[in-house]
This record gives sequence, C-alpha cells and structure tokens, in this order.
Amino acid sequence: MRKSSKDLKWVSAICTLALVGSVVAGCSSSKGTETNGAAAGSNDDNKQPVKITMMADLQTTEVPSDKLEKILEEKTNSQLEIQWVPDGSYDEKFQAAFATGSLPQVVYLKNQASFVLMRDAIKNGQFWEIGAYLKDYPNLKNLDPKVLKNTEVGGKIYSLYQERQPARSGLIYRKDWADKLGIPAPQTVDDLYNMLKKFKEADLAGGGKTIPLADRNDLVYGSFKTVSMYFGTPNGWGVQDGKLTPDFMSKGYLDTLKFYKKLREEGLINQDFPVTSKTDQQNLMYTGRAGVYIGTMGDVKTMQEKTEKNFPEAKFDVVNEIKDNTGKTITWGLPGYGTVVLFPKSSVKTEKDLKSILNVMDKFYSPEIADLLKFGVEGEHYTKKDGKVLPSTDSKLVEKEVRPYLNMALYETTNITPSFYTLPVAEKANNLSNAAVKFMITDPTVALDSKTYNEKGARLQDQVKDATYQFVMGKIDEAAYQTAIKKWQNDGGQKIIDEFNEQYKSNGGK
Repeated sequence: MRKSSKDLKWVSAICTLALVGSVVAGCSSSKGTETNGAAAGSNDDNKQPVKITMMADLQTTEVPSDKLEKILEEKTNSQLEIQWVPDGSYDEKFQAAFATGSLPQVVYLKNQASFVLMRDAIKNGQFWEIGAYLKDYPNLKNLDPKVLKNTEVGGKIYSLYQERQPARSGLIYRKDWADKLGIPAPQTVDDLYNMLKKFKEADLAGGGKTIPLADRNDLVYGSFKTVSMYFGTPNGWGVQDGKLTPDFMSKGYLDTLKFYKKLREEGLINQDFPVTSKTDQQNLMYTGRAGVYIGTMGDVKTMQEKTEKNFPEAKFDVVNEIKDNTGKTITWGLPGYGTVVLFPKSSVKTEKDLKSILNVMDKFYSPEIADLLKFGVEGEHYTKKDGKVLPSTDSKLVEKEVRPYLNMALYETTNITPSFYTLPVAEKANNLSNAAVKFMITDPTVALDSKTYNEKGARLQDQVKDATYQFVMGKIDEAAYQTAIKKWQNDGGQKIIDEFNEQYKSNGGK
C-alpha cells in the first residue's frame, strides 16, 4: 500500500507532464478509491489507520523520500496518500482537479490569493464548514481566534490555517560586496538604488555578468510589492479620500513602475524577471551573479549555506527597516496565515469521515508533529543544544528529506521548539521579522468579500499584471497603463471597488 521514494518521484514526473484535465486523477493511486469508506470514525473509535488523500505544494526540485511520511503516519494513526504538485503549476493543477471533482480529501491552497478565489465555491457548499467541530479537538480548540476570524467566509470557518510570521519581507544582500565598496545597509529606496548601481559598476561577479537585483515572476512575493511600500503604495488596498482603493490605482504604484523600468533599462535587475521562476532567481544568488534578493528574510540561511559552497568569502546580511517617502519605517504584513487547508465535499463524503480527518489534522498542531514537519527527526536531521534545535550539518539530507514538509507544517512558531542559530544572520532575520509587526501595514480587505472579485478577480488581476510588466518592459507608456486600468474598471473592477466599500462602510470603516 505504500509508495517507495522511487515511486513518488515517478508520480511527480507524471503530475508535471500530464494534461491539465487529468492531473489529479492520473496521480491518484487505486488506494484513493477506498479512502472514504475506511476513514469513517475517529482514531479513538477506530483503531485502524485513517486513510487520507492529500494535495501539497512542492517547492523543492525533488519529491521527498517517504521517511517523514511513515513517521507522520505512525504518530497520527493514518495512512497518507500525498500528491506532491510542483509549485509552478500548483494553482493550475488545483483548479483542474476542482473542475473535474477529483480533489483529494485534504487540500492545501497555494496562498491567500488562491483562497480568495475559492470563496464563491466555499459559500456554494463545495467544502465542509468546520468551525463547529474545532472545540472537540485538543489542539484545534486553541487556534488563534483572530487568525481564524481572518479566514472566515461569510462569517463561517471552513479551513485550518497555516501559521506564518506576518511581517517577513526584507532585503537580503551580499555584505561582503557592500563592505568592499563601502556601502552601508540601505535605509531608503534611494539607498537601495545606489547599492544596485554600485554593484553593477564594480561588476563584482566579473565578466560583465553582475545582476545587482535578482527577481522573479511574482508581483507579491517577489521584490515588487515590498519595494512598492517604500513608495507609499498600500498593501493590496488602501483608504483614499475615505474609500478603499486598489494599490495599482495609487501614485505609489505608478512610482514603483517607473522605478522598475529604470532598473531594467540600466541593467540593475535580471532582464527576464517577468518569466523567471523562484528557483532560477535563487540560483542567481547561489552562483554569485546577483547581490540583492528581496523577499522572505528567512531565506538567508539557505542562501548563505549554498552560496558559500561556491564562494567561501560570501557573506549575507538582512535589513527591513526601510523608510518610505515620508520618512516612516514600513513593510507589508500577512493576516497571520500564509495559506489554508480545505476539505472538499466531493471527496470527504460524510460527517464521520470529516471528524476522522480532523482528528488527524489536529495532531499536525501538536508540538511533536509540528517539530517533525519543521525539523525532521531528532538524531538524524537535528540535535538539541541548550534545549533548542540545532540542524544537521548535512544540508543535502535536510533539503531532500525535510524541507518539502515545511509546506505541510501548520505551525511555524506556536508549539515549536526554538531554533539554536549557528548562523547569526539567520537569527537576525527572525528577530527583524518579529519586530516588524510594530510597523507593518495590513490589507483592509482581508475579511471582506466581493462577489465580483470571486467571479472575475483572477482574470481582472491578470490584466493589471500584464499592464505592469508591459510598462516595466517599456512596451507601453503611462497613458496606456491608465487605459488598461480603466478597462479593468469597466470589465468589473469598479463593481469590486463598490462591493468592498459597501462592506467596509457597514463595518464602520474597519
């Protein structure tokens, strides 16, 4: 009944190459057809392992071995069928499976944006409402009510949340390069520009190959959103003249467009960033070609370890206390979660099935399983020093066997054993992320709902994304960009604005 590591890799390859309409069906094994009946009852009532099919986002190059999966099954009295789907095609595969009614029983959405786009389907009864059951489980009953509130759809709870530090974005840069050129840590966007400019002029990568800023095809989790905050752009939506307005209609967004156009024209950013994957973006750092990476500061640990193998002199530093155009320190923040887990009614057939699955998922929030999914196995993937987790020096082993499971971990800091930091910059990144909660800006529409956005939001947002990239690439001017935004409004965007503002007003402007 178990898949070997070799089998799992074969499944991943099939998932990647299969036609969209048959992805999940093609990746499910025969045991998935017997899951529903076997899952009935809770672990307390039924001593047989609970069979559960799951869909998880794979952000590493290879499917992990099943070492942690076997331990996870033993600790939770379950038998798991995990469909590992590559990050680059995750949303596509999810939507294909949803459209064909072939989603597994437990599905991790890719991110908050993916969750928002499922709101109509959730309200239409496609997924189980679980709020009433949380009190019956030892860990689920202790979930943060504020974060749960942010995940509500129509005032009800349908999902478990994946905890994330809310303010994690910042700059990771080659400190050895900066020190060599006498450049201090950036404190403003002008400082950032000057650092990029000097990195380019000095050509520290050699051979004219230096790319000062490495970026990727993601306007949110890449560099664009973080940098846009320094120009006064709101986080998703902002209040202008007493009304909610989308970020791309703000002056700050337009200023950011002009800034990125300048970076590209001057060769201060990888020219193909609109089509660059996260893996390729990070490889620009690992291979010593790029000097600045803007995103999750926690990435600095892996960045330092991988880069210094190629360049022993490489040293990284992090900074997030950047001032905006008014002199105020600012960053953008998440609403306490990175993504959520849903339970489709198409695959979870009965309330009894749901309770059995929730009984297993409850254990994902326990200290034992939370540590397992984040750190792996004590004695193999980590040891303890002063009561804290000290990762193995075998980074390849951790990368292969543990790191993929981070995307399945539901707790990031709560119920987690503290880390012992052997790399000071990694500890600095964690401390800066925690401190940034004091000056982060959140999206005021997180708990609001727009029927039009649910129906058309993804397609309409693609129009904005296309216009953004076209402007940066020099293919359209400011007038053409404004025309694209006007089209967004005419195609349904104005209805989204009106619907959000109606709710915002009824909530007393909160």
